[in-house]
Amino acid sequence: MPLPRVAIGALGGTIAMVSGKSGGVEPELSAEQLTRSVPGISGLATIHAETLAKLPSGSLSFKVLFDALDWANNQIDKGAKAVILTQGTDTLEESAFLLSLYWQKPQPLIITGAMRAPMAAGADGPANLLSSLLVAIDEQSVGRSAMVVMNDEIHSAYFVRKSHSLKVETFKSGLVGPLGVIVEAKPVFFHSIDRRPKPLSLPKTLDKKVALVEACLSSGGDHLELVFSSGIYQGVVVAGFGSGHVSFEEADIIKNYAGTLPVIVATRAYSGPTSERTYGYKGSEIDLMKGGVLMGGWLSPLKARLLLWALLSAGHDKEKIEKEWGHWQIGETVKTV
Repeated sequence: MPLPRVAIGALGGTIAMVSGKSGGVEPELSAEQLTRSVPGISGLATIHAETLAKLPSGSLSFKVLFDALDWANNQIDKGAKAVILTQGTDTLEESAFLLSLYWQKPQPLIITGAMRAPMAAGADGPANLLSSLLVAIDEQSVGRSAMVVMNDEIHSAYFVRKSHSLKVETFKSGLVGPLGVIVEAKPVFFHSIDRRPKPLSLPKTLDKKVALVEACLSSGGDHLELVFSSGIYQGVVVAGFGSGHVSFEEADIIKNYAGTLPVIVATRAYSGPTSERTYGYKGSEIDLMKGGVLMGGWLSPLKARLLLWALLSAGHDKEKIEKEWGHWQIGETVKTV
């Protein structure tokens, strides 16, 4: 019986880094070199490895990611059973979520990386790539869209977040937990297929800009006013206090602009959703929603920004975004009051 064909695209990141002239590590390894570092990989699948970029993940762009998405779609069309993308972990949660918004194939798209460079003691890159391949070729992975595989855990792109700057076990999915784990070279899934809305069509433009501003203790509202009044941004996401709150001053500024452009308030807390009908003081969710603000729900501020960007890039106006936003929430549909 022929081995399944899996495409591996390398974008750079720690998993591909070697010692450079700077005195630190830099992304230089190719996809072929990464593949050769994994023991037993040739016995599991026929691998097509291709280097798509050699970038630290903070320098990945929408264009690079959409080029990678186009490449991944082409690989599936050519007969690949699944696609694996390797990249740096600093923006991996964002890349995975963005790609999940547009991945329309039933075949799995796996995103992975490493916390330790290849020459480090206990380098995790080869193990993560092997685990990703095991998930990629497993029939239970079909229809699950984009997933993150790190440290023998399988995560939903919707929930996963980087929780520690350096630890190998950094990727967590909060209260939901991982979709599954890899045990004795076999993926074990705990959750059924996540029924998200139909993936979006490719964006009409990559030029839309969405600002992300974090609410801070006694920060005033000058920075927020500058963002809104600059005319640069077509949407704004605020990482609010607690379950989606801002100061009195920030509330006045937000409500002054929320009638003309989409504003999302998410929570800056590591886990948990924004609330909708608990707090009623000025700057609370009830007050903000009455002013035309949308709440982020379970989406982190980073992912709320990406979803808002995607909806703007699809050509949706503020009214259409308000209708679409709730489809991407967990639980009740989020509506303006």
